[in-house]
Amino acid sequence: MSTAFAPPVTSLSWDGARERAHAAARPLPVRWVPIADAEGAVLAAPVVAPSAVPPVDRSAMDGYAVCGAAPWTLVGRVGVATSAPAQLRAGEAFAVVTGAAVPAGTTAVLPDEDAVVDGRRVAGSVTPGRHVRRAGEECSAGDELLPAGIVVHPAVLGLVATLGLDRLPVHPHPRVAALVTGDELVSEGPSGPGRVRDAIGPMLPGLLAGAGARAVATAALPDSRALLLDAIADADADLVLVSGSSASGPADHLRPALAALEADLLVDGVTCRPGHPQALARLRDGRLVVGLPGNPFAALAAFLTLAVPVISGLRGEPLPVLVAAPVPGGLPRHAVCTRLVPVRVGPHGAEPVGHNGPAMLRGAAVADALAVVDPGPAAAIAARLLPFDQGARPWGV
Repeated sequence: MSTAFAPPVTSLSWDGARERAHAAARPLPVRWVPIADAEGAVLAAPVVAPSAVPPVDRSAMDGYAVCGAAPWTLVGRVGVATSAPAQLRAGEAFAVVTGAAVPAGTTAVLPDEDAVVDGRRVAGSVTPGRHVRRAGEECSAGDELLPAGIVVHPAVLGLVATLGLDRLPVHPHPRVAALVTGDELVSEGPSGPGRVRDAIGPMLPGLLAGAGARAVATAALPDSRALLLDAIADADADLVLVSGSSASGPADHLRPALAALEADLLVDGVTCRPGHPQALARLRDGRLVVGLPGNPFAALAAFLTLAVPVISGLRGEPLPVLVAAPVPGGLPRHAVCTRLVPVRVGPHGAEPVGHNGPAMLRGAAVADALAVVDPGPAAAIAARLLPFDQGARPWGV
């Protein structure tokens, strides 16, 4: 295999890297899936009502379908052998339950709690049209109810079930394989001389779920170029994450492995702190590879910078828009790099929580988001907020 490698792209601005990562991802092919498997995926085509909802006039309450003014004579009830009348006449009532079809001629439904019943005589006060769901009240056949591009959430599932649909066309959840590299990493027990507890691997499944992807494999690898190359080549995933091998030291084998695989290096470093030595590449078969730094907070920052936009693109979603918030105490800027700072968000804006070194997760663990602080000479009095979970933004600033 040829080892020819295109010249590396110069480090991109933070915003430029996000945009390039999103543009590099193409929406995954549409799949028709059972509605039980569609939650969290992105709808790939509009949902059109195949018929009216409800298809007939229905009761919205337990009680009595009535015609005309009180009092009424009870002529039957749902569930009793006597068949429902085709049509109520003035002065007649028919006992119904919530969701039951009401006879033609029904002017209202009198709730049980408002009814006075004496044998077959029913009395009470109703407003015409009250507690009756008319045919087509929610939609008519052919109505477009949901546009393509929305995320399928529980209410969507309930609506499509109401329509009688069993399957939905969606862009499926991207499948992600994670390769955590480092001779020194251990998965149990404390750190010590020559051993470092892996903090990145435990973060990734939750980060992926929050971004709308699914972790299909996680592997710990020693610092070996050959093993890394084989693991990337063999990964059965839409996106491969590689942590701990993205810098330029003697144990950092990601870029040589990508060169051997004749990958296109799309992002070769980002002008941000932390997380500068991150990378994005496209393999010859179209799979994407994101390289994350080995320091835990730097890896988190890089995941949010490159992996989240890639996943959004694979899902058929736009690049996530970031909400701006004031920073009451101001945040120092870097002259040329975008700073990513853990913050808590309250009614007055974003407050830094400290403990934000590249290897530290203490700050991120108590933060709501990362503040994106653009480079410049003066302290920032406002910043954009980069959430850890794309589906959860608890702040209200």
